Amino acid sequence: MAINNGDFVRLNFTGKIKENDEIFDTTFEDVAKEAGLFDENKEYKPIPIIVGGNHLLPAIEEAIVGLGAGDSKTIEIDSENAFGPRNKQLIQLIPMKEFKRQGMTPVPGMKITSEGSTGKILTVNGGRVKVDFNHELAGKDLIFDVDVTEIIDNDEDKIKSMIELHYAAPNMDINKTVIDIDGDVVNITLDDVAKFDQKSYMDVTFARFRIAKDIWENMDFEKVNFVDSFEKKQEEDEEEAEE
Repeated sequence: MAINNGDFVRLNFTGKIKENDEIFDTTFEDVAKEAGLFDENKEYKPIPIIVGGNHLLPAIEEAIVGLGAGDSKTIEIDSENAFGPRNKQLIQLIPMKEFKRQGMTPVPGMKITSEGSTGKILTVNGGRVKVDFNHELAGKDLIFDVDVTEIIDNDEDKIKSMIELHYAAPNMDINKTVIDIDGDVVNITLDDVAKFDQKSYMDVTFARFRIAKDIWENMDFEKVNFVDSFEKKQEEDEEEAEE
């Protein structure tokens, strides 16, 4: 079956900077370790996306249309269609006093967040700090080696794939998530671990909204409910816990 826009798929990929073959992202654990990118808090496995859903760079999603499960493709993307050109206006000089006010000691290479944008400190000179708010890959031509591992065709599996994509909670078991479909309504009961997530209320709400939005726009459902329920344990379970 060939991939079309709107399909739910799983992909492995490795992204490299074209000019020097430097790897900047991958779904393979061994590749991440070899490239010095390994993150013990990240789960290395094929990622789920909706083709045309802007979950990856549009150029990647466009390039995999027509492929099938098991197919591979090397995709070259120029900077204009990747993270755009570098913008000199995004390199700013910030007074040192602003950092002192925040109790920060700026050093080159440090990343900071200001007004929702992430920047990297380039230099610290006397009373001024030069910060680059361009994306780290701005101005770079990229290469992605992509493997299509699966085309998802079951409604329950599609819904679970979007939970995996948008609700990355440590130790959450997707197999313990219950999906109940009633006509054009989807009821989602997440693994109990999600009830004690340390994310802020806003982050949790936004993640749930993105899951619901992908379901509305790409499946035949009109409403998505997230069910939070707490059941009273049996007395014998409570006694065992006390022991």
